[in-house]
Amino acid sequence: MVIFVVDDERVIADTLCAILRLSGYDARAFYDAESALRGCGDQQPDFVISDVSMPGMNGVEMAVQIREQIPGCRVLLFSGNAGTSEVLDAAHQRGYDFELLAKPVHPKDLLARLEGPIQQPSPFTTPSTLNSARSRPEYQQVSRIL
Repeated sequence: MVIFVVDDERVIADTLCAILRLSGYDARAFYDAESALRGCGDQQPDFVISDVSMPGMNGVEMAVQIREQIPGCRVLLFSGNAGTSEVLDAAHQRGYDFELLAKPVHPKDLLARLEGPIQQPSPFTTPSTLNSARSRPEYQQVSRIL
């Protein structure tokens, strides 16, 4: 399985790629949405994991474009930004639903999402959901790593 990890924070993208590679996945790191879209021309991903808030094109708009090019590609977005639900709502109104995890992403949760069925957000993750996830002990522990 080819996985693209997209995050403007290089240490997060690189760390997630390292975890995925150790778990047997073919993972490639990209540090902005535009580079990931160009990467789709070289090798089509089976799965894209992306931060939502990035300079330039955001992760949701990138995910929409990837789904237009590669309809079977699964997308998992993550964010630590409370304003994310507005961007996801705009994509939903265009007919796109994406799964969202709160940042920091715990490696165990990430691997479970890769191996499990697609979980469509319903309703969209709200700022309060993001805040409650961030208060969980395992997220606090991983935040020191990621």
